[in-house]
Amino acid sequence: MTTVAISDAVDAYLRRKSIGGATGAGSGAYASNAESILRRWTSWLETDRETANLAELTDDDLVAYARELAGRVERGTYVSSTARTYYAVVRAFLSWCVSGGLLEANPAAIRRAQVRLPAESDRQRTWTDRQREALEEHVRRRALSSLEDASEDRCRRLREYAIVSLLAHTEIRGSELFRAPDDARRTGATWEDVDFYTGTIRVLGKSQREETVPLPAPARTPLRRYRIALDPPTNEWPLFPTRHAPSIARHVRSKLEDRGYGETEIESLLEESTAKSLLREYALTPPAITTEGARSVLKRLCEDAGIDVDGEYLTPSGVGRDVEHSRRRAATAPTNALRVAFLEQSIARVEDDPRVIDVPAPSFSREE
Repeated sequence: MTTVAISDAVDAYLRRKSIGGATGAGSGAYASNAESILRRWTSWLETDRETANLAELTDDDLVAYARELAGRVERGTYVSSTARTYYAVVRAFLSWCVSGGLLEANPAAIRRAQVRLPAESDRQRTWTDRQREALEEHVRRRALSSLEDASEDRCRRLREYAIVSLLAHTEIRGSELFRAPDDARRTGATWEDVDFYTGTIRVLGKSQREETVPLPAPARTPLRRYRIALDPPTNEWPLFPTRHAPSIARHVRSKLEDRGYGETEIESLLEESTAKSLLREYALTPPAITTEGARSVLKRLCEDAGIDVDGEYLTPSGVGRDVEHSRRRAATAPTNALRVAFLEQSIARVEDDPRVIDVPAPSFSREE
């Protein structure tokens, strides 16, 4: 059998799919969505498995890939449905290779690989209204009680309140809000993505395309209060920079090296100032908190608030929202001038009085 590079086969597969029918698996939309999945899978094979050619691909490679996907679900990078979708795309590609005579059999179809994928069960995946409200009330009280605290502690509590409010009151996924280490495009939402005037936030959606998501008042007000406390020097800063000191120090060293600073100079700077202060002094944009880091924050908050789910804790993927339906509805719904006017009045109130943490949301009918 002729040796074919997996990356070349992927190129041919995507070209074939992009010129298919207007709908279904042969559409250009399918090719666009599948491309990022297959490119990452190809890169993973080359770096983690040292497999670059179809002739070298074995059943063990697909077993390892299924384990990798399951591990990402455990770490909070993916939800179960995303992991299974990624595997299905790879399996479809390999089926195409078989039908084209590039492979004798599909290694993704073997049972011992598929059984290692994360389960489809939604066991206690969603937050109940009671649990969501309890967690939000907990972080809200902490934010209110920190008004007279040192700025660092106040900023941390406002940050936690903003994280919970965004997850509870918007349709944003954790991978759209935080940094996904295994996806170079998902570096975390930035302040440039937020439009307080229109009440929206721009995110990189599941389709790998930018989407505009509504940012309602219960999420927008905590986010705005947090922004004032954080005081990012530029809008390029992520909404939620990592607070992991070693990560910040490594980042500062790397960025200063890129600017031509020598090792001795960098160490001298770090002895005189903290890595956090150097971020601002040298206009260095910090990395965002990772999806796994956000899970750790929520785990700690749930433990503090005494909230658990079958002995576990609430995660970013557990908000229990129908994301796709809500975004389609938002995209086709007319703008409600009354809602916009009310929200802008609310924003003006919190701008005038920095002590204001919450502004009650208006009640509108479901038909608006």
